[in-house]
Amino acid sequence: MKKGDPAIKDVYETLAKEFKKNRTPVVDLIEVQTGSPFKVLIATILSARTKDEVTAEASRRLFERVSNHHELKKLTEEEIRELIYPVGFYKNKAHHLKLLPDVLEKEFGGEIPQDVDALTKLPGVGRKTANLVVAVAFKKPAVCVDVHVHRIFNRLGYINTDTPLETEMELRRIFPEKYWTTFNSYFVSFGQHRCSPLKPKCGGCPIIKHCASRG
Repeated sequence: MKKGDPAIKDVYETLAKEFKKNRTPVVDLIEVQTGSPFKVLIATILSARTKDEVTAEASRRLFERVSNHHELKKLTEEEIRELIYPVGFYKNKAHHLKLLPDVLEKEFGGEIPQDVDALTKLPGVGRKTANLVVAVAFKKPAVCVDVHVHRIFNRLGYINTDTPLETEMELRRIFPEKYWTTFNSYFVSFGQHRCSPLKPKCGGCPIIKHCASRG
């Protein structure tokens, strides 16, 4: 795939239409409902290796108690564990969330940073989480690569990469920046509802003509 390839535009616009037919990914939904970068960050941390339904419920319970880092700081790690269970790796995530307020205050004056490198200094925040927060919470260009994005772009045959980090770097090179802010939401929704890891629903796929893996 090369920058300017008309297939890129077609795939992007087709998946944008498909996105409107499906349930909105939980992190996008929280941004729409709250407009809070803090809550988007927390929900994104919780969402790693966790189904959206579980993330949504855990976020709801936590946000009934917490709306900012000052309130999060008052909770014990055990309380956080109980509120976010059963998200994946909930013990590790509870530990990171307990550390988060102090790091935010010490390093960033209590504000959620708006660039990827700064965000990755926060406990429990890797590049995927940081890119998603930049794109969703701040509407700034960021290439967020999760398992869906990594799988689908390789399955389409547009790239040939082994890791999400390699995929991010390759997409930064070839994927038009005007699509960066929203493409993750479209590809995640597509991956959840059709292009799944096992037994993807290829019959009737709206982008099958662009797919190198079509049978």
